Amino acid sequence: MLRLGPQLLCTLAEKALAEIIAMDPAAITKLHRLAGRQLAFQLTEFDWRLVLTATRQTILLNLHAEPVDCSIQADLVSLQQLRDPNQLTHLIKQEAVQIEGDIQVAQQFSSFFQQLQPDWEAKAASYLGDGLTHKLQRLLQQLIALIGAKSRELQQMSRELVQDELQLTPSNYELEQFSAEVSQLHARLEQLQYQLKQWQE
Repeated sequence: MLRLGPQLLCTLAEKALAEIIAMDPAAITKLHRLAGRQLAFQLTEFDWRLVLTATRQTILLNLHAEPVDCSIQADLVSLQQLRDPNQLTHLIKQEAVQIEGDIQVAQQFSSFFQQLQPDWEAKAASYLGDGLTHKLQRLLQQLIALIGAKSRELQQMSRELVQDELQLTPSNYELEQFSAEVSQLHARLEQLQYQLKQWQE
């Protein structure tokens, strides 16, 4: 009874994952290379162990304690940090992550999910039709462009606020002017040193 909830979630997640994989035509070829491999996750916050099993068509999700190719034990925070491969050595040294088995299997699964590119537009078109899907795609692109433009404006305003209003950082003109003044001062110092040397002689 205790495993009914997690197992039900696994079943639902497995079906959703199968649909996402089916939307990427290149995924099957990549799965062929991964077929038969198993990767387990044991989160310290939970008492169950999630096992990913790659087949030639999809990835199965199960809960069991049987031996697998690679097993990772970590808390949720450390698991999120594993997205950055550079953090792996640090997390292992801190004993925040424990890895048993072939780490290349974990890397292969990670590479598969990172390269997964489902064709959401084609899936949406099968429900909404090509015309509406195209309009929604254009609207989404415009929204992304608008968010990008507003983000750039906010960054520019922040720079101007820091430079002009708060005067925390110099502007490019101020930096160039300071550099020129330093060069002039250096030249004047060399001239004075030369004159002093002439006077001593």
